[in-house]
Amino acid sequence: MMELYLDLLSQPCRSVFLFAKVVGIPFEFKLVDLAAGQQYSKEFGQVSMVRKVPVMKDGSFILTESIAILQYLVQKYSSSVADHWYPADLQQRARVNEYLSWQHMNLRAHGSKVFLLRSLFRFIMGSEVPKDKMDDAVADLQQSLNLLEGKFLQGKLFIVGDKISLADLVAIVEIMQPFGTGLDVFEGRPQLIAWRERVKKELGEKLFDEAHEDIMKVSNLPQKMQENRDMELLRPKFQKIFS
Repeated sequence: MMELYLDLLSQPCRSVFLFAKVVGIPFEFKLVDLAAGQQYSKEFGQVSMVRKVPVMKDGSFILTESIAILQYLVQKYSSSVADHWYPADLQQRARVNEYLSWQHMNLRAHGSKVFLLRSLFRFIMGSEVPKDKMDDAVADLQQSLNLLEGKFLQGKLFIVGDKISLADLVAIVEIMQPFGTGLDVFEGRPQLIAWRERVKKELGEKLFDEAHEDIMKVSNLPQKMQENRDMELLRPKFQKIFS
């Protein structure tokens, strides 16, 4: 059976987990506890020298990077995966690829930065986040959300029209990352709220909530990391994020 190495605190892991669940791909869930530093373990290093999740192991074939994994799963299970997830139509697929290419340095980068500043900066650095640093990070995130609404959604039901695609899946998990810290990124955005509810319905609200259970309890993350006996060895690795 295919193995997926995941930690659902990670938004790319959630996208792979949700997709596999929704389309019925059988897999074995292999937890890599990021807060415990398991990505740096010798055992995980034998699976992937990249030391990041998600990782897919399909027999002897190992694949990293969530977008590559999603595309692999679509193509491997093409007979059972509905076309709307990654359309065969040239231009519709190009629209999905356009969003997946854009999001890395925009919504993903900015949402992740806000998440880390709000959830871990104080614990890792021993001080409050400088106000200007936080304000700039939130402003960048808001600009990405403006582009998601204005360029990609444009009043449509989903990013590529009237059906959900990989683009919507990748977008929602990224938005939920800062949302889990208590920052209401949907406030004053009725179009985005309506889109979120449609995406949740397509994925299944119970499954969506299951996938996001950990991120909605992210306030417990510093305590969990504090309990990690190897935390002092790992702290310099985390400090690099904020340097």
